[in-house]
Amino acid sequence: MTRRTETVAIGNERVGGGTAPLLIGGPCVLEDVDTALEVGRRLGAAARAAGFGYVFKASFDKANRTSIRSYRGPGLEAGLRMLGEIRERLGVPVLSDIHTPDQAAPAAEVLDCLQIPAFLCRQTDLLVAAARTGRPVNIKKAQFMAPWDMAHAVAKVREAGGRGVLLTERGTVFGYNNLVVDMRSLPLLAEIGPPVIFDATHSVQLPGGGEGCSAGQRQFVAPLARAAVAAGVDGVFMEVHPDPDRARCDGPNSLTPDQAEALLRELAAIHRALTP
Repeated sequence: MTRRTETVAIGNERVGGGTAPLLIGGPCVLEDVDTALEVGRRLGAAARAAGFGYVFKASFDKANRTSIRSYRGPGLEAGLRMLGEIRERLGVPVLSDIHTPDQAAPAAEVLDCLQIPAFLCRQTDLLVAAARTGRPVNIKKAQFMAPWDMAHAVAKVREAGGRGVLLTERGTVFGYNNLVVDMRSLPLLAEIGPPVIFDATHSVQLPGGGEGCSAGQRQFVAPLARAAVAAGVDGVFMEVHPDPDRARCDGPNSLTPDQAEALLRELAAIHRALTP
């Protein structure tokens, strides 16, 4: 991407505008504090070693699970307590997603950045509520939307007084239970202005492709992430779990900490090769 995006502050980190790349990462959903801390420590250290910034991410509620029987997370109150503890003990910014406008204000008391899930990125009331908290807002591009249409979601946040916006690419619907990544989307999103993040693990998800849950193809995380960094994205999003095959959400498209660390070293080398 030749166009330089805007710079957004997330806690003590900066993303966009030619700053160091940002890693947003952690378990898909909060399971327990110890697991989250283990992943956060490993990713934070790996990001620093690679010259990346780092923001911890985990969901306190996964409201869009395929099955009513799927684990959703600890919920708003317990989840925010956990995220607050992680923020304090690791000394890193934290990010999580909200699903209803009434969650925005309490979430903003703990989170450094509010995330809008892809399925909800057109929901005006949700975007406005997130913007009015004064926290940066990471909007994930819907799997059914063209990249240029995300300009309208950005405008909703900005017109409601939002101080910073990020746009995250997470793949596009390609038939039933399948996603494809169109790398042309990355420079097209950058033309809108906000920093562009590539969600390397959700992009290999097979939505609803499992038995009452989503499947995934984690073998494609690394090549897609390498391509996105080569295309000039401002950051990468990864779901990481100590034992992905036993993760309570999105295990098939999650990486282990060892895999994430190795991939970060590769991404750092690509970024250095492209930096004037």
